[in-house]
Amino acid sequence: MIPYAVELSGANPALASAELAGASHALGGGVVGRADDLPVPLVLLELPSTVPPRALSDRLALARRLFAVWPESDAAGIVGRLRREGAQGRSAAFRRLAAPRGSLADREILDLAAAYRAAGGRIDLGAPERRFSVARDGTGRLWIAEEAGRTDRRAFDARRMPRLPFQRPVSLAPHLARVAANLAEVRPGDRVVDPFVGTGALLLEAALLGARVSGVDRDPTMVRGAIRNFAHLDVEAERLVAGDAGEAFSPSEGPGWDAVLTDPPYGRSSGSGGEPPAALLARVLPSWAERIRPGGRIVLVTPGGPHPLSEPWVCAASVPDRVHGSLTREFRVYVRAPTGS
Repeated sequence: MIPYAVELSGANPALASAELAGASHALGGGVVGRADDLPVPLVLLELPSTVPPRALSDRLALARRLFAVWPESDAAGIVGRLRREGAQGRSAAFRRLAAPRGSLADREILDLAAAYRAAGGRIDLGAPERRFSVARDGTGRLWIAEEAGRTDRRAFDARRMPRLPFQRPVSLAPHLARVAANLAEVRPGDRVVDPFVGTGALLLEAALLGARVSGVDRDPTMVRGAIRNFAHLDVEAERLVAGDAGEAFSPSEGPGWDAVLTDPPYGRSSGSGGEPPAALLARVLPSWAERIRPGGRIVLVTPGGPHPLSEPWVCAASVPDRVHGSLTREFRVYVRAPTGS
């Protein structure tokens, strides 16, 4: 396993931490701790050596940067490694962790850059091939890490509702739909279903992670619109149908669904057919839960209320996210308890 550190977004730390845990676990790794004594708190994790770090940074929505942390902490060890790295002849930039962009380098940063340059490396502050961050922890120990990936916020922005051909005023934002897919630990080839498709936001993010997706919506207009949005982003769904959300079906192949991702209507008559939200979920989700393989997950975006599932399903996580004012929704993760637990 290879150690890394992630700088999370500050918008919703609890949701960002939960997303990181799900995403890293989906890649065969996991969170191992935190580094809270640095200028920016970082979450520490490990990934298998076969997994490129960009595989994680490209998944995440509520993160900023992913770092490959050097084990060296003494000045002599760091300088020696910088000289070995500099001998590769690639360009690099050095800056203080959390320092404002454009801030002046201090003597320690200049000395580290000089060691890299002395061995043949090049310093390029504009478009470097490598980016190093340097800090001192709470004990004064030197810390250095290389940026191994960063969240592409522009990609999420390109999938926002105003940029899609089929639009509705109420739709889960792409970055939050990606959070839900990571909470479900979606992997390439997984079979994922949404019984309340809407504009297709959740299934789009799951499909972009390599899942085979299907869904249902009671409104044929929404189904046709979701298909348009899929085509716009060059994504295909295995099955999108108009019908009652409670009439569950099995995937085209395999032992069952790997995950259910859904953001059901919150009592709006146009989305629920007038059925109360709690009653709708209590009727719909159990029928899909029966078709989920052992170890699968259900991720539900909800404004709250009673749990729509009972044993053997347990709510493993429920993370609030403020929408605006006093309106808050929850990202709930349900897992099936092991037999005999």
